[in-house]
Amino acid sequence: MHLERLTSILEIVGQKGEATVADICAHSDLPKPSAYRLVQDLVGAGLLEPVARGRFIIGSRLKRIMHNDHSDHVLLETIAPVLKQAASTHDAAFFMSRQRGQSVEIIHVETPNTGVSYLHPGLGRRPLHACSCSKAVAAFSPELHVSQDLEGRLKAYTEFTLTNVQELEAEFETIHARGYAECVEEIERGMCSVAATLGGTGPGARMSIGATGSVRVFTSEYRKKIGAEITKLAQGLSASLGWSELQDVKRLG
Repeated sequence: MHLERLTSILEIVGQKGEATVADICAHSDLPKPSAYRLVQDLVGAGLLEPVARGRFIIGSRLKRIMHNDHSDHVLLETIAPVLKQAASTHDAAFFMSRQRGQSVEIIHVETPNTGVSYLHPGLGRRPLHACSCSKAVAAFSPELHVSQDLEGRLKAYTEFTLTNVQELEAEFETIHARGYAECVEEIERGMCSVAATLGGTGPGARMSIGATGSVRVFTSEYRKKIGAEITKLAQGLSASLGWSELQDVKRLG
C-alpha cells in the first residue's frame, strides 16, 4: 500500500509536469497530511524536487534512472571493444570496474589474443584500500573513503598493503591529483595494476578501467606511461558515453 501511494504520486507529478500537494490530493484518495508526508519522503530520496510556491517536479535522481541506461550490458557495448583493442595493443589484461553500493567490483576483463602470457585480475569485489580499480573510484567518491574507526582493522594482503587510514587518505589525494591509481603488489605478490575513472564527477566517477600485469613488466616507468594512456582512454570513453558534456555543464553551473 505504501509503495502504491508513492508510485501514484510520482505518476501524478510526472503526468502534470509539476504539481502541488493539493493537486496530488485532487487526483488521488490521499488525505492532505498523508500526501504531504509522502511527498517529503520522495523529496528526501531525490525522486521529487520542490520548485517555487510549493510545487514539485520529478527529481533529478529519478530522471537519471529513467533516461540513462547505465546497466552493465549497455555500458559494455561501448567499453568492451575499446578494452579488447587496448589488451591486444599493450599485451596485458584490461578490466572495467564499477561502484555498487559501498564497494567496487570488476565486472569485465579483456585479455590479449597475441599468444603472450598475461595475469588475469579476476571478477568480483575488490578491497577499497588495496586495488587500483577501487582506489581510483574511492579517490573521487568521498562516501567511499575509509573512516578512522577502521584504523587497525584493514586487512594486509601483503607487506605492501596500505593499512594506515591516514596514509590511505594521502594516497587518495595523490590519485585525485595524478588522475590514476596504482596497485603495486598490494593485493598479491608479483602483481601490479593501474586504473583511472571515466570522469571526475557524475556516473563516470563511479567506474574505472585499468590494466594489470607482473611487477617485472609494470615497472615504475611503465606504470607512469600506461597510466597516462589509460587516463586518455577513459576520457575518450567518457566522451563517447556523453558524460564529458555533463561534467562541462556542471563546471559552468
